[in-house]
Amino acid sequence: MRKMIFAATVMLSTAAMAQTTVEWQSLGNNTDEKGVSYVQRLTVKNTAGVERLCFNQFSRKMQVITPGDAIHEIVPGYYYLTSDDFGADSVVIDIHTRGTLANVSYRPDGFHVVTTDGTVKPVEWTYKSISSSPELWGTPSRDRMPYADAIYAFNETLNTRERLGAFDIIPSFKSVKETKKGYCAQAVNPQVVAIEHENYEFYRININADGVVIEAASPQAEKMARVALMKLWHRNGGKIPTAVIEDYPDFHYRCVMIDISRNNQPLEALEDVAFRLSQFRMNKLHFHFCDDEAWRLEIPAFPELTDLGSRRGYTLDETGHLVQIFAGNGNPDEKAGSANGYITRPQFIAFLKKCYDLGVDVIPEIESPGHARAAIKAMEARYRRTGDDLYRLIEDGDTSRYTSAQAFHDNVMNPALPGPVNFMRVVIGELISMYKEAGVPLTAIHIGGDEVPHGAWNGSPSALAFIEENNLDGEKGLHAHFVKQIAQILAERGVPMNGWQEIAVGHSDEYNAQVAPLTGGVNCWTVFNPKAPIEKHISVQAMRGGYPVILSNVNHFYLDQSYNYHPDEPGLTWGGVVDEFASLDGYPAKMCPVPADGKSQVIGLSGHVFAETLRSPEQLQRYLYPKMFGLAERAWNADETYTRAKFNLVIGERELPALVGNCDFHMRQPGIVVQKGKVKMNSPYKNAVIRYTLDGTEPTADSPVYTKPFASDAKEIRARLYYLGKQSVTSILYVK
Repeated sequence: MRKMIFAATVMLSTAAMAQTTVEWQSLGNNTDEKGVSYVQRLTVKNTAGVERLCFNQFSRKMQVITPGDAIHEIVPGYYYLTSDDFGADSVVIDIHTRGTLANVSYRPDGFHVVTTDGTVKPVEWTYKSISSSPELWGTPSRDRMPYADAIYAFNETLNTRERLGAFDIIPSFKSVKETKKGYCAQAVNPQVVAIEHENYEFYRININADGVVIEAASPQAEKMARVALMKLWHRNGGKIPTAVIEDYPDFHYRCVMIDISRNNQPLEALEDVAFRLSQFRMNKLHFHFCDDEAWRLEIPAFPELTDLGSRRGYTLDETGHLVQIFAGNGNPDEKAGSANGYITRPQFIAFLKKCYDLGVDVIPEIESPGHARAAIKAMEARYRRTGDDLYRLIEDGDTSRYTSAQAFHDNVMNPALPGPVNFMRVVIGELISMYKEAGVPLTAIHIGGDEVPHGAWNGSPSALAFIEENNLDGEKGLHAHFVKQIAQILAERGVPMNGWQEIAVGHSDEYNAQVAPLTGGVNCWTVFNPKAPIEKHISVQAMRGGYPVILSNVNHFYLDQSYNYHPDEPGLTWGGVVDEFASLDGYPAKMCPVPADGKSQVIGLSGHVFAETLRSPEQLQRYLYPKMFGLAERAWNADETYTRAKFNLVIGERELPALVGNCDFHMRQPGIVVQKGKVKMNSPYKNAVIRYTLDGTEPTADSPVYTKPFASDAKEIRARLYYLGKQSVTSILYVK
C-alpha cells in the first residue's frame, strides 16, 4: 500500500502548489431498487478561469446531482466535469456513482484542469478517509471488512512453538542431511563441479567445515546453488552447519509477469524485480510492455509506438498522444509519476543481459489482436504521416460495436486486413534482433490473444467478407486464423509462441493439431473453482488440447489483487483477494487435476502484476513481497512443504528482515478481541509492536503500545502493527 497519513484528510499530490485544489470524499453507500451506489463529493476551490476539471476513475455509471453541473466521458476511465459555478472561490460537485467503493484504488485520480484559454494545469488534491465509518466501505447486507476479531482468530492459527532451523529458507530444499561435523568456515568461494543429471536444474551443495563444493547439472543450476548458498550464509550470520543439500525444482517455468503498460515503472525497478526473482530461484520475467493504455518499448521501425503510445495527457483527438488513463496531471511530457515513459532499445538490450546473468529469461508480450488500443492509435498516426496503409490495424467504414473487458470500444486489430500480420512480423523481427544483439536466448514471445470482445468485427466489411471467403467460424474463426498465422511466423524464426488461455481453449481438433506443437506455454488465468467438474477446469481443457499449461489462476497468483478487503488496502478485487497464503496454497495438482490414465502437461506457475492500481516502484514491491514468496515456494515444490504457521515464521523472521533498507514490503494486521471483559491483541509476527486507540481515531507511532490484556469499556478499538520500520493498515473492532 501507499505510505499514508491516517488523519481526516490524506495528501497525495506532491506537485507544486496549484491555484486550483480538489478535496474528494465519499458520502457513503446506499441501496435502492437498482442496486448499490455511493455519492462522491468534490470540493473544488479557486476555480477562476477553470472550464473543465478532468480526472481518471475506473469506468462506472455516474450522474451529477446538481443542475448546472455536467460530467462527460472522453474515453472509459477518463472524464471531465463542467459547472455553471466554475469561477467561484469554492464549488461543490456531487456525483451519484453505481457500485460500491471497494477500496482506495477505486477513488478518482489524475486531477487536472483546462482553463478557458485552453491551458492544461495540474491541481493539488486530497482524499478524505474511507475507513472512518462502516457506511463508507460496506452496506448492511454486505460488509467485507476483515474485522479485528476475525484477524485475531487467524493470527492464532499462525502461532507456533516451532523454531527455525538453519536451512529454513524460501523456497525450501528438497533434501537436507546434516552431517554434524561442525560449521562451515568459508562459503564465499565454493568449488564447482559439473555433473550429469536428468534434471538440468539439479544441484548438490556439500557444506564442509573447510569449505563448500557445488555439484551442478548446468550453468543455471550452478547459479541457483550459489544463490541458495549465499542466502544460507547471510541468514545464519556466516555460520552454516555442515550438511549435504540436494535440490531441484518441480517446474522449469517459474515466473512473474510485470505490466508496465497501464502504469509505467522505471527500468531500475524492473532490474530490482529481476534480482529478487533470482534470489528466490524464479527464472522467468514475463514482460508486459504494451496494452490498450500504452506502448513502452522502443521499436525503431515504428517510432509512433513510443512517440504517441508512451505519452498520456489531456487530448480529445489523440493525434499527438494518448488520453490520460489511470493517473497523471494532464501533461504528456511529465517525467515524474507513472503515466509516461518507455524503455529504449539500448536500455532493453542491457536489461536482457543483466537478467540473463541473474538466470532470468525475459519473455516479451505483444498484445494482439485485442488489448491493442495503443498500437492502433500509433499506427493510425503513422498512416496519417506517411499515407502508407501497409501496417494499418483498422479500416475505414468499420461500424462494429463492442465493449472490451476494460470498457474500451476501439481496442481490437482487424485480422482480415494485411496490416496486423505485417505489423506483428516487423515487431517480432525487431524483438529477435534485440535478443540477438544482447547475446541471450529468446525462449518465447507471448502474443496475448485474450479477451477479444463479442462483436469486435461484426461491422467490418473486410472481416465479414474474409470470414465468408475462407469459410471461417465467424469471429471466433477469424481470431483463430490470426493466431495460427502468428504461430507460423514465430515457428519460422525458431521461437515458441506463448499466449493466454483463449488461444488454447474452445477450438477444433484441427486447430489444436496445428497450433499446440508451436506453443511454448499457455497461461490459464480464470478463477480456480475446486468444486467444478474436472472437465470444466480451463487448465484441463488446455492440457487435453495438447498445450503446455502455465498455471496463473487469478485467485492464487494475480499479485495485483488486494491482500484483503480492508478499504485502505489497494489492489483489484474482481478475482477475490490474494495474500501470501493464497499463493502458497496454489497447488498444481488441485488446479489442474489429471485423470488416472492421463499425463500432466503443467510446465510451471506464473504470478501476475497488472498495473491498473500501481503508482510507484514501492507499491509494486508491496504487491510482490511477501505475496510472491508463496508463489516461489509452490513453483519449486509442487506438494506441501511448510505449514502456514512455519511459512509465516520464515517470512517474519528471515525474509522480511532481509528486505529492510532497500525494498518495501507489505505488513499483516494485528488482531483484537474482548474476552471476559479484557481487551486482547495479537500479532502475526514475533517482536512486532501493536499500537492502539480506544476513541475511534487512527493509531499513530505515538499511540499506546499493547503489552498485555487490559480492561476497557470502549465501543470502538483500533490497532496497527509496527515492525521493521513498516506499518499495517488499521484493524477495527466494534464492541457490542
